[in-house]
Amino acid sequence: MRLIQSAGVRRHRVVKGRRQRPDPRFYVGSGKVGEIRRAAEELNAAFVVFNHELSPAQARNVEKEVERRVMDRTELILEIFSQRAQTSEGKLQVELARLQHLATRLVRGWTHLERQRGGLGATGGPGEKQIELDRRYIGQRVKVLKEKIRTLQRQRHVQRRARSRRDVFSVSIVGYTNAGKSTLFNALTHAGAYEADQLFATLDTTSRRVWLREAGNVVLSDTVGFIRDLPHNLVAAFRATLEETVHADLLLHVVDASSPAREEQASEVDKVLAEIGADAPRLLVWNKIDAAGSGNELSPAVERDQYGRISRVFVSARTGAGLEGLREAIAELARQRATGRGATAVLPQPFQH
Repeated sequence: MRLIQSAGVRRHRVVKGRRQRPDPRFYVGSGKVGEIRRAAEELNAAFVVFNHELSPAQARNVEKEVERRVMDRTELILEIFSQRAQTSEGKLQVELARLQHLATRLVRGWTHLERQRGGLGATGGPGEKQIELDRRYIGQRVKVLKEKIRTLQRQRHVQRRARSRRDVFSVSIVGYTNAGKSTLFNALTHAGAYEADQLFATLDTTSRRVWLREAGNVVLSDTVGFIRDLPHNLVAAFRATLEETVHADLLLHVVDASSPAREEQASEVDKVLAEIGADAPRLLVWNKIDAAGSGNELSPAVERDQYGRISRVFVSARTGAGLEGLREAIAELARQRATGRGATAVLPQPFQH
């Protein structure tokens, strides 16, 4: 499980189960909870991770049964995000997402919620419950974070307007997490952005100016990767960062050509792009062609549709194969936009061997 590995956790055992519908109390059946508890005790595990989203009540019930901390898929992704955020904006967005998630699960964080606090003053009026104080604090902090993010959003809007006045073609790199977006970004810009073989290696948008022959200056942006069932509160928290994607002139949709689930991953990315309203022309970039293997060997190429429009480019960001063809494809689409013919890149059909 890549999420577990990316969080820096050593996985001990996988407990699988199958149900027609989730159990209202535990998500899994009571017998499966017993199996999870025995496995956790045998391995002396620190916590249990569910590859699903649990309701607050389900997580609390499972924790009582297994007597260990329980994390669901959303909490695990949040943990990874908190480890990866580097810039002040990224940290603000992660904190906002964590607080919004915590607000629905306050009951899990306290054992004294049924007690009431008496007294007067800043701690609240007589009889005010601790959970109400905590919710108020979270609400106030969320308000502060949103205002800070809005300020950064306005600054980014000013930068976009300046680029627009200079008529600079903007390109955003999007794709499933670990598809090789940052490696491609570095290969095209020599920016030295952080890259690693792990999920969500990049959380902070990085932009660089690139000179392309016959197209001039182009601004290229690297963005956060997407994943299956990306929590909506994460999408909302990172909306300011993702606005670079929404306002781009062209989206380079990077697909891991070596992944057997590449078509499903590409579909998940399309869903998130639709959710944030990113409707710019898209160019599919099949990356890692050097690692496809097993009868799926691919060669650097620029693929066009029946109308002669560029639809897909095959590259290896690691070896550099096909990058010149990608640069020429970006330049061609930039020229089409500049001459008013419209840089229309169509979404290609699934790859056929």
